[in-house]
Amino acid sequence: MGTLLLSRSEVEQLLPLADCIEAVQGSFLAMARGELLGPVVSALHASSGGFHFKAAGMGGYMAGKLNANFPGNPARGRPTIQGLVILCDAEQGEPLGVFDSTAITALRTAAATAVAARFLAREGARVATIVGCGAQSRAQIRALNLVRPLERVYAYDLEPLRAEKLAGELGVELGIEISAVSDLRSALSVSQICITCTPSKTPLIRQGDVNAGTFVAAVGADNGEKIEVDPALMAEALVVPDLLEQAVRIGDLFHAVAGGFMTVSQVYAELPDLVAGRKPGRTSEDQVFIFDSTGVAVQDVAAAALVYQRAVARGAGRSIEFAA
Repeated sequence: MGTLLLSRSEVEQLLPLADCIEAVQGSFLAMARGELLGPVVSALHASSGGFHFKAAGMGGYMAGKLNANFPGNPARGRPTIQGLVILCDAEQGEPLGVFDSTAITALRTAAATAVAARFLAREGARVATIVGCGAQSRAQIRALNLVRPLERVYAYDLEPLRAEKLAGELGVELGIEISAVSDLRSALSVSQICITCTPSKTPLIRQGDVNAGTFVAAVGADNGEKIEVDPALMAEALVVPDLLEQAVRIGDLFHAVAGGFMTVSQVYAELPDLVAGRKPGRTSEDQVFIFDSTGVAVQDVAAAALVYQRAVARGAGRSIEFAA
C-alpha cells in the first residue's frame, strides 16, 4: 500500500491523549524489559536553533524522528518545533509512514509526564503551576488532568500575554480555574505539581521554591545548554529521569552532575523501573520528586505505531510509492 502520509491534524485525530498515555506507559515497560532496539540520539546545532534525531525500535516497528527546534520562530509566525517521523517495518525495513512530528512530540511528551505523575505525584494533588505557556504547555495540562484531576492551575510565562491566552482558552475547555500569574514563587508555594516546558538556559525553579511533597516535571531541557531546575534543588530531591544515560548528557541532571551537586548514584530510579514495579514510586507525602524528561525515542515508536495502525484501519491519510 506504499508509504502512508499523515498531516498534523490527522495525527491529532488518530491519537487521543488518553490512548497515547497508555501507549507511552507500555513503551516504558518495554524499555524495562529490554524489548527494543536502541534508542539512539544525535544533534546538530545551528546559529539560531538546532536539529536532533532520535530513533528506536519496538514491537516490530522502528521510528526515526528529525525535529528542528528554533526558539525564535514564534516571532516569525512559525512554530518552535517542526519535523517528521518516519515509521518503518523493523523486520524488513519497509517505510510504512511519514508523519508530522509536532503533534506526536507534543502528545508523547505530555503522556510521559502523565505516566510519571501516576507514580510520583501525590494522590490528592489538585493544584499545579505550568512554567512556559507555548504549545507544549497545553498538552501537558490536558494529560496531567487525565491522571490527577485538577482544580486550579497557575500559568507563568516571561511573556504575560501567552499565559493569559492559555488561561482563557484552556480554562474554558477543561472547566478548570486557570490564572495567569506574574509571581512564580507565590504560585509554587500553593502548588503540589509544577511542570516546566521552556527553552531556558538559566534555572527557573530554585532551591526553596517548592514545598514538601511537590512533583516537578522538568520537560524543556533537551540539550546540554538548556536548564530549568536549580542543580541544588535537584540534589536535595528524588530524581527520576526517563532515561538515565540520556539525562546525564542533555537534561537538568547533566548540570547537577557536571556541577558537582550530586552523583549519578544518587538518582532514585528511571521511570521504566517504576512502571515495571522494580522500584516504588511515592512512599510518603513529603517526598519531592523531579522527573527529568528528555524524551526517549521509544515514546515516538509507541505513538507512531498506534497512529499508523488506526490510520490503516480507518483509511486515513494518503499513500505514496517513493520507489516508483
